[in-house]
This record gives sequence, C-alpha cells and structure tokens, in this order.
Amino acid sequence: MKYIFSKHALEQMQLRGINRMTVEDTLTKPDQIIEKKGKKIYQSILSDNNYLIRIFVNIKKKPNIVITVYKTSKISKYYENKIR
Repeated sequence: MKYIFSKHALEQMQLRGINRMTVEDTLTKPDQIIEKKGKKIYQSILSDNNYLIRIFVNIKKKPNIVITVYKTSKISKYYENKIR
C-alpha cells in the first residue's frame, strides 16, 4: 500500500530520531494493527525490545497519510494481547 507522510510526521521522525526505513518496515510488516475512528495504528516492538514504535495513519484519505510517529518505552500500555 502507498503512504504519504504529513509534514508533522516527518518533523516528528527527525525530532525523535526515527528513520524512514524503520517506519516503512513497520508499515509493511507490523507486529500489530489497531483500528480506531478512521485511523490505523501500526505498531512494532523495535529489535532492541526497549521501545514500541507507533505510527498513526489516516485511512480515510487515498493514498493513506502517515499522521505522526513516535516510540515509547511503555510497551505494555499500548501493545494489545501478549507481547512476543
């Protein structure tokens, strides 16, 4: 699926030190997708297992728009079901 990145998402990626390849990998092969109110949240636990990357995508627009991206250490707060 094709995505475009909002200006906000690109700024947040730069500010938070999240590279585009990590985002694209998560969009392609997420550990989990949560759908809420016209948005999908793509999530993956990063390889070092210390952070969860969360990518918010507006699925009502075509192509889909990446709204924002961040990583968090609060994995159990956001990750639904069992953690791999």
